[in-house]
Amino acid sequence: MTIHFIGAGPGAADLITLRGARLLAACPVCLYAGSIVPPEMLAHCAPGTRLVDTASMDLDAIEQEFVTADSAGQDVARLHSGDLSLYSAVAEQLRRLDRRGILYTLTPGVPAFAAAASVLGRELTVPGVAQTIVLTRVSGRASAMPPGEALAAYAATGATLAIHLAAALLGQTLAALVPHYGADCPAALVVRATWPEERIVRATLGTLDATGVDRTALLLVGRALEPADFRESALYSPDYVRRYRS
Repeated sequence: MTIHFIGAGPGAADLITLRGARLLAACPVCLYAGSIVPPEMLAHCAPGTRLVDTASMDLDAIEQEFVTADSAGQDVARLHSGDLSLYSAVAEQLRRLDRRGILYTLTPGVPAFAAAASVLGRELTVPGVAQTIVLTRVSGRASAMPPGEALAAYAATGATLAIHLAAALLGQTLAALVPHYGADCPAALVVRATWPEERIVRATLGTLDATGVDRTALLLVGRALEPADFRESALYSPDYVRRYRS
């Protein structure tokens, strides 16, 4: 048997990959994070699939579900929100599966920052404005930031920042950002991008207000969000010589 870790994407049931949907339909067991994975996503599962909501389970209990399925020879779809490469808590699960010699695969999903950019209608890398995106978060109860990963250090680069879990600590977040970007820098809080209850708060760093915003909101910051003037990409310039254009 195999444990198939699947990135569910940002929320909309049709923003899962074709591979992810196929695996959900094929596995007789599905473990899903019910607190952040919409129930509509489970429509991809076949009738009779054993559905296990892991929202209230600790890691030991989740591991036991893997062991039980392994003993029964049943493949498992392990459904996580967003993309597996970011803040997914997949690493500790894989470590335990490695210890037990249980096979697994990883199928990526649409990450939250990409979904947020799409609902904002923005490209996060604009020529001459920003060519780097920093994906980071603020310290919380579950995990402190490692030494050296200070928000101010990333802000000093002028890159586009995608900051997870910033709404609950907006005051200290803004204090780290404004000295580098300026109070007039564009910013946006995106709550549950692509969900029916999606909400967007557009502002500047000087006027941003997180009142009533869910703590899971994603904060996007940078001049690329509202570029006043920028050069067009050389890629499509008629003077740009490339191998696909005579």
